[in-house]
Amino acid sequence: MAIRALVFDTFGTLVDWRSGVAREAEQRLPGIDGGAFADAWRARYQPSMEAVRSGRRPFADLDTLQAESLDALLVEFGHADAAAEVKRDLVLAWHRLDAWPEVPAAMAALRQKFVLAPLSNGHVRLIVALARRNGLVFDAVLGAEFSRDYKPKPALYRDAVTALGYAAAEILMVAAHSNDLAAAAGEGLSTAHIARPRENGPAGGETGPAVPVTYAASDLADLARQLGG
Repeated sequence: MAIRALVFDTFGTLVDWRSGVAREAEQRLPGIDGGAFADAWRARYQPSMEAVRSGRRPFADLDTLQAESLDALLVEFGHADAAAEVKRDLVLAWHRLDAWPEVPAAMAALRQKFVLAPLSNGHVRLIVALARRNGLVFDAVLGAEFSRDYKPKPALYRDAVTALGYAAAEILMVAAHSNDLAAAAGEGLSTAHIARPRENGPAGGETGPAVPVTYAASDLADLARQLGG
């Protein structure tokens, strides 16, 4: 089947979370190693969502989960006395991340031919902030807040298919993370892996897919070329 819509992972695939969080941490927390702080915060990302995925707690949006993780992180990094205003601003740092350099132009090219929507663990307010900051235009916002769960739970991919109204294979899940793509493929979606070797800074990132995919691309501009965008 021909591809008719693209749905995107956001953190790491479209935006550079590590550099943005590190920059803002260093601005607000004197003497902090911003990269180490960003890495430690990100390490709490999956465990915080797992409480929702497992049913141990009701759905809570990513701002809420990030704020809860932040308190312990500040203790660990010697800033337990950070003001409430600083804590709020650090949580909102995730709303002010920059897109990878090729993303805005590639997204504009893709939108000439395809329906585009984020399929992210970020909630609507967060995704809207990232889109406005980076000049990204979406046709819909799908994902965690819509499905009241977190990837890679099947509901997110199934709900995207239902919302867009296309056959699952006509929807291309685009991500820099093989586990996300494996879950999407399990629900019948087509898949595209975007290499992000600098996602995790010195720790690197995925340079290629670890699972079978429909497309493998060096970046989003490469995927747009492969799709004729």
